[in-house]
Amino acid sequence: MSIAKTAVVPETKGFDLKRSLLETIVAGLLALIVFGPVVGVVLDGYSFNAEPRRVAWLVGGVMLGRFLLSLYLQTAAGTRMLQGFESGGSGVHVRAPNYVSRLRYIIPALVVIAIVFPIFANKYLLTVVILGLIYVLLGLGLNIVVGLAGLLDLGYVAFYAIGAYGLALGYQYLGLGFWSVLPLAAIAAALAGCILGFPVLRMHGDYLAIVTLGFGEIIRLVLNNWLSFTGGPNGMPAPSPTFFGLEFGRRAKDGGVPIHEFFGFEYNANLKFVFIYAVLFMVVLAVLYIKHRLTRMPVGRAWEALREDEIACRAMGLNHVLVKLSAFTLGASTAGLAGVFFATYQGFVNPSSFTFFESALILAIVVLGGMGSTVGVVIAAFVLTVAPELLRSFSEYRVLLFGVLMVLMMIWRPRGLIRISRTGVTPRKGVAP
Repeated sequence: MSIAKTAVVPETKGFDLKRSLLETIVAGLLALIVFGPVVGVVLDGYSFNAEPRRVAWLVGGVMLGRFLLSLYLQTAAGTRMLQGFESGGSGVHVRAPNYVSRLRYIIPALVVIAIVFPIFANKYLLTVVILGLIYVLLGLGLNIVVGLAGLLDLGYVAFYAIGAYGLALGYQYLGLGFWSVLPLAAIAAALAGCILGFPVLRMHGDYLAIVTLGFGEIIRLVLNNWLSFTGGPNGMPAPSPTFFGLEFGRRAKDGGVPIHEFFGFEYNANLKFVFIYAVLFMVVLAVLYIKHRLTRMPVGRAWEALREDEIACRAMGLNHVLVKLSAFTLGASTAGLAGVFFATYQGFVNPSSFTFFESALILAIVVLGGMGSTVGVVIAAFVLTVAPELLRSFSEYRVLLFGVLMVLMMIWRPRGLIRISRTGVTPRKGVAP
């Protein structure tokens, strides 16, 4: 006897206009409270001008959108969508043991596009993509600390500053160049992460966030006030990268040879950025591979165990001290690498580039992309760095749009753009499931 399976279709009882109108009015009032002071008041010197028309358009758009959304959610399709949000839940997504990831086809295509990109890109596009790759490095480093180990770090920008100032100070006082400082800055930032990790071993949650926030502010204030050593608010110059001692400027410094004169081609101002882009892209690929391997090694599993339940992690015999220190150290070293690239890309560093807003932006990249998700962090880094450049015509509202995006993400995708996924394992014969 066979039993036929039938799909369960949600029942709809018609439209409840009273409920839709009530939700529309509430949404309009909330929009008026949010948009009124931000959009309706324009500062003009010491006075201000009221813009009620702009507020009316925004509130009207919100009310219309909420009314249509309320009606849609009362249909069968809307009910199914709500059920999908409720069941789309949290946790690690486990795929079938024979699952073949699409990334094995996407990654080679992206590498080919990245190789061809500098040929067709102008200086502006190159600088935007370089900035995006720098934030990819920062996001990957903080993803180890926050996404995998579950340690809330609000002072991550301090390690970024250590890498950037490491290049500037090494060039100023020791005559070191880009290639010499690149590994040294990663080591210095890793040591700073280890030093920070020791005092916060027993701290969790809000207390850990406050301590790391204080560490980031201490580094920024030291850089800002130590005038004789760091230049204070005036900043310091940073050297450009070289290719086997050949410089990318029109005229070489310190008795060097420009690369265009050595090889006998015409000077190109974009060549420096093409070289930075190429080196940075290879470093990002190397960090992606190392992080991918680490997450599948015992140390990666230990990070995730620490994130889920520290007491259970310690009860299983894992050394939580080493687990935390390894997360802080590796995450900080990645930020140090990003700082060196930022300094040589800018050619100049000063403390205003390393404020708390930078830490918040990097943390937003991790949360938006998905806690622990490598692919999600890469996508979110480009979204949050390239999108502001594309929205320059809406410069007055970029922060507002950023806030709206984060709120929508927390409502509809609380685990981020891409959740952590693991490939299942086929049980061996004779072993109980």
